[in-house]
Amino acid sequence: MSLTTERVATRILGIDPGLRITGFGVIDTLGSELRYVASGCIRSGEGSLPQRLKVILDGVREVIATYRPDQAAVEIVFVNVNPQSTLMLGQARGAAICGAVSCELPVAEYTALQVKQAVVGHGKAAKQQVSHMVERLLTLEASPSPDAADALACAICHAHASAGLAALAGVGPRKRGGRLTR
Repeated sequence: MSLTTERVATRILGIDPGLRITGFGVIDTLGSELRYVASGCIRSGEGSLPQRLKVILDGVREVIATYRPDQAAVEIVFVNVNPQSTLMLGQARGAAICGAVSCELPVAEYTALQVKQAVVGHGKAAKQQVSHMVERLLTLEASPSPDAADALACAICHAHASAGLAALAGVGPRKRGGRLTR
């Protein structure tokens, strides 16, 4: 009896949290191959803070119900000069994470520096460079909105990080006592 192992793509939802606009991007990854699935924005409008957070929570749940990702990756909030803005952005991020967790998705978190490093190759890349690399890596015909591009970049970062962890767990060099062994 011969066993064949069929590789299965992993679907990743990237989220770029924002109180007014939360970007989302969905990609499939199979080994080192990345494939664009969808992207867009959840717009929370101008209502009260609790209502806007509910829009984000419900929007993330809707995206998950539509595209059925296996994992989620969320960008970590940076600290602004204005502490009130940072706090509100953190609440939007919390609503997005709760939307993913309530749908039983594992959530990974990455800093903007990690995302830029994974997508562009250096952590000080400009937004335009990140957007351009997202277009190239996913062979997109048009530029996604800035928020969607950031979310797709977060998903790409997670795909690269997951591939690296899988490689460490798989066959190949192992580290023992600080030395590489085979």
